[in-house]
Amino acid sequence: MFLNVSTYRFVPLPDAAGLVEPLRERAEAASLKGTVLLAPEGINLFLAGHAEPLRGWLDLLRSDARFAGLDAKESWSDTQPFRRLKVKFKREIIRMNWCMPPEQPRAPALDAPTLKRWLDQGHDDEGRPVRMLDTRNAFEVDAGGFEGAVDWRISKFTEFPQALRAHREDLAGCTVVSYCTGGIRCEKAALLLQQELDTPVFQLDGGILRYFELAGGAHYRGGCFVFDERETLNERLLPSG
Repeated sequence: MFLNVSTYRFVPLPDAAGLVEPLRERAEAASLKGTVLLAPEGINLFLAGHAEPLRGWLDLLRSDARFAGLDAKESWSDTQPFRRLKVKFKREIIRMNWCMPPEQPRAPALDAPTLKRWLDQGHDDEGRPVRMLDTRNAFEVDAGGFEGAVDWRISKFTEFPQALRAHREDLAGCTVVSYCTGGIRCEKAALLLQQELDTPVFQLDGGILRYFELAGGAHYRGGCFVFDERETLNERLLPSG
């Protein structure tokens, strides 16, 4: 069995380029495969390998105070889902053509059990209707998503700001919860939503994968597309196929 982990953190990394080679060397020594992206705005990674060396690599990463307590979502597969290891420096860890300002506070995060409760009752705790906003690309949405979610059919995340400005009326008068696969896109999107909308905005903490882990498949239809050879995961975090 191979352990698959995904995690990210928006945190100022002025030395991001200098972290590439040390992290690559440690990952190669642990026989890990997948992708690690580093940028001045933070880190984003998807890795797979045998459990002990992979968790050891994460523990070394967390020894840097900027990554202390970094929470990684875990799932398992029978085979290695990645073909190679890539550790790269980028301008953004998730490209939206908008870099996270240094020390930018997070948008409010909504945990999975609270979201399920809101969806069960049909409104938030203040009585406002809840509007789920899918921030993923259209082909990912086609694999599955929350019932009744707003989907602007974007083909890449850089289209999100323009789509928001063209369709902001879709979100008027509601509590907006942005969501994505693992949390990174919906966190960045939520910060832009806060700037553009006069309505409460939350990000789904940990994205769909954490929701599956804590709330199962309630109010969700289909699977969750992932960018590796597993393609889609079901509510038990197992390959759908």
